[in-house]
Amino acid sequence: MNTTIQLHVNGKMHTVQVDPATPLLYVLRNQLELNGPKYGCGLQQCGACMVLLNGKAEPSCMLPVAAVTNKKIVTLEGLVQPDNTLHPVQEAFVHEQAAQCGYCMNGMVISAVALLAENPNPDEAAICAGLQRALCRCGTQSRIIKAVKRAGVGKR
Repeated sequence: MNTTIQLHVNGKMHTVQVDPATPLLYVLRNQLELNGPKYGCGLQQCGACMVLLNGKAEPSCMLPVAAVTNKKIVTLEGLVQPDNTLHPVQEAFVHEQAAQCGYCMNGMVISAVALLAENPNPDEAAICAGLQRALCRCGTQSRIIKAVKRAGVGKR
C-alpha cells in the first residue's frame, strides 16, 4: 500500500507516494529521475547503486525507502558544486581518465567521496579498502586509485 514519504535528497525535500518497502534505488531513478545510481546486481554487491547516506557510502538497491526518511541522501548528481562545477573527486576521475565502461563509476565516485571525508590523504591500501564494495569490470583500478589520490589533500 502506497504512503506519503518525505526524502531529503541532494539538499532538497521531496515528497513521494510509494510502498514503504520499495528500494530507495527505484524511488531515486523512477520517481525523482536521478540516474547516477544504477541497477547492477540487485544484491548490494557491485556498488553501482551507491548513494551517500549521512555522508557514508551505502548501496540503495535493497534498502527500503522507509528506512531513510530521516537521512540526508546524496546521489552522483548531488555532488556537483553550487556553481555547476564538478566535485573534486569527479574532476580527478576526468583528469586521470579513470572511466572506461562506466558501470562502476557511480559506486567508485560515491565511495571515494565518503573515504576522503573521513581520511583526506589516504594511502593506496586505505583507498583500496575504501573502494572494495564497488566492482570494476574493466580493470581501470590503477587509474581510479590515482584519481582518489589526486582528489585528496595536497594532490590537486
